[in-house]
Amino acid sequence: MKAFTKRTYGGPEVLQLEKAEIPTVKDHCILVKVMANSANPADWHILRGKPFIARLSFGLFKPKEPILGSDFAGIVKEIGNGVKDFIIGDRVFGEILGGGAFAEYVCVETKVCAKMPENIDFPIMASIPVAGLTAYQALITHGKIKTGESVLINGASGGVGHFAVQIAKAYGASVTGVCSVKNIDFVKSLGADKVIAYDKTNIHQHKDEYDLVIDTHGNLTHSDYKRMGKRGVIVGFTTMGHMFSVLMSNAISKYPLTQFTAQANSDDLNMLASLVKDGNIKVHLENTFPYTKIPEAISFIEQMRTRGKVAMVWE
Repeated sequence: MKAFTKRTYGGPEVLQLEKAEIPTVKDHCILVKVMANSANPADWHILRGKPFIARLSFGLFKPKEPILGSDFAGIVKEIGNGVKDFIIGDRVFGEILGGGAFAEYVCVETKVCAKMPENIDFPIMASIPVAGLTAYQALITHGKIKTGESVLINGASGGVGHFAVQIAKAYGASVTGVCSVKNIDFVKSLGADKVIAYDKTNIHQHKDEYDLVIDTHGNLTHSDYKRMGKRGVIVGFTTMGHMFSVLMSNAISKYPLTQFTAQANSDDLNMLASLVKDGNIKVHLENTFPYTKIPEAISFIEQMRTRGKVAMVWE
């Protein structure tokens, strides 16, 4: 099979399209012919081996997993022993956070994937797992958002943010999104009740109060959370220094602030599939690349100006 491999840490230029062995199907796993992927910030962080501390998981001096990629959607080609919920021919989507998805075939545990809704295209569903799970778990699992509550979503136009706006509205919340001036209309189209342009209004001086504050951009300080929200959820950070500053401030505070890394599971993926099927989530694809241009797709999202998601198609 064809796969994009990384033998060393670096930028998209280190990715090479090579031949690799089709994975052997393991127990409780399925072999999926990949039809589409999507690109995530996690991909370029893993590709570059940054922050350096992440190399403790992904390989200190060189990558443990040669094939990059997390999000995928495709067709089940083989099933392993003990698989009960999937059959050959099922259209599925899911994630492999450790990598391996930017290939013609992936072998994945059934617990990290789910069936696709009918009549939904592969690039759409491939765009959901990492960003959709992060948004869903930030709001529901950790944010515990309730009908009628208010939520501020910082970074509302990006991959995670544009899902968070729609999920929060689906669960009956009042949503205020924070984005640039150029993305105001886009965030409103997602269902946001109010939009704050960070290049017109200093969010660090914003004084309105919300039941929940979610930061997908990663630049809010601990005092920002306490000033604006009854509780908060951290999705990302702009720098390691900023991360340590917020977490150390929180360690000596009683403020209910949660930091997490999304965990793939079939229940949450099935819920996201249901939200897509019912029209509560509409994936915005800013760009779609052929699989041969996966390095270009990574470069595109690394600019951190993507509106919604970027997908890559295998044909």
